[in-house]
Amino acid sequence: MREPRHLGQGDGLERRHGRERGGRGPRVFAPGDLKLLLLALIAEQPCHGYELIRQIEEMFDGAYSPSPGVIYPTLTFLEELEHILGDTQGGKKLYTITDGGRQAVIDQAIALEGVRTRIDVSKRSLRGHDRPPEIHEAVHNVRHALQSHHGRWTPEEILRVCELLNATARAIVDSPALENAQ
Repeated sequence: MREPRHLGQGDGLERRHGRERGGRGPRVFAPGDLKLLLLALIAEQPCHGYELIRQIEEMFDGAYSPSPGVIYPTLTFLEELEHILGDTQGGKKLYTITDGGRQAVIDQAIALEGVRTRIDVSKRSLRGHDRPPEIHEAVHNVRHALQSHHGRWTPEEILRVCELLNATARAIVDSPALENAQ
């Protein structure tokens, strides 16, 4: 049985029935987001796992800090994919990007931009900036419109809708009203 939806929910950060993970709070990253973000951060500069945790915490203005139990298995996975190398120095691993990892970041540049946009949105939600009921309803309308396609997406329509949604997300994040409210 599903829990009833309440106004102000639906931004991907609320608790959903069956989605709670041992009371540890809402899911912050969508599947694949953390992997891509870690890869991008390591591409910018070689890092230790602890440094990556701190960098992500800074991205969320301290409102979220990934646990070592999430970071280190993801780093191991990236090593297994041969996207990064972990060189042990003084008991700590320094992670560097490989050519394959660098190419993966290039290939997923649009997805990475989406991850960074979602981080900006998520950090506000984690700090308690819930959206009003009118916006919740508008988001519901967008979801309904997307579902109405029933998998009938042409390449042109995919591009058109992606451009519309990404432009809207950027406009919302870049809103001067949001900066004045912070």
